[in-house]
Amino acid sequence: MSAPLTISYTGPSPLGEDGYRTGLEWNTNSRAHARAAEVIAEHRAERTEVVLDAHLRSEWAAHAVRAPGLLAAVQETIGEAVAVETTFLMIKWPGREFRVPWHQDGTNRRMQLDPARSVAAWLAITDATTANGCLQVIPGSYASGYLSNDREVSSARRGRALGVQGMPDGPHDHGLWLPFDAGQACLMDVRLLHRSDSNTTAGARIGLNIRYVAPGAIRSSGAHSPSLYPLTGSGW
Repeated sequence: MSAPLTISYTGPSPLGEDGYRTGLEWNTNSRAHARAAEVIAEHRAERTEVVLDAHLRSEWAAHAVRAPGLLAAVQETIGEAVAVETTFLMIKWPGREFRVPWHQDGTNRRMQLDPARSVAAWLAITDATTANGCLQVIPGSYASGYLSNDREVSSARRGRALGVQGMPDGPHDHGLWLPFDAGQACLMDVRLLHRSDSNTTAGARIGLNIRYVAPGAIRSSGAHSPSLYPLTGSGW
C-alpha cells in the first residue's frame, strides 16, 4: 500500500485572506430550480444522496462546470488552462441524517492538489440555508495547510466521508455560514475547512461540488492516475 502524502502546502491563498469567493452565478435562479426538479425526479425513488462525476452523467452538469461567469473566476484564480478533476452531486433529502464533517477538498489518500493550481467550487442547485444544510467555512483556515484526515464512523448508504482527524463535528466558534440562492456559486481554497449539517426542512437540498485543476496541480500517491475533463487550454 502506498505511503500517504506528506506535503502540507502552507501559505497564502489565491482567493485572498479568507480563502473563498462568493458573488458568483452558474445559472439563473429559475433555471437552477428547473435543474433541481429534474434531479429530484430522477433520484427520488432510490433516495440517491451522492452522484459521482455528475458532469459525465448529466448534460446540465456538463454545462454547469463551464458556466461563463464561473469559469472566468476559476481562470482568474488558477490560470487559463483548466480541467475538471471530479464532481460530486450531493442531495440532502428531508428527514434523513446527512452531516458532512469538517474536511478539506484538496487532499485524500490518493492525491493532494497544489492550492496555487487548483480550486474547489460549490454550486447551489436549490436554495441553501442554515436549515437545509448550507456550507459552514472557517475563514483563513487554509493557512495551516493540509491536516491529517480519516474516514468518519458511519453506516450511511452514501459511504463514509473523509474528515479532519481530531476535529469535533458541529459548528465552530469561528465558522461562517454561507447561504446561497439557487443559481449562485462560490469558490474555495482546496485547503479551506468546511462542513454542513443535515437537512431539517420539507424539501431536498442539492449542491454540486467541483474540483478544478491547472496543469501540474495533482500530486498522486502510488499508481493513482486521475482522469481529467479538460475545459480550456491544451496539452492535457
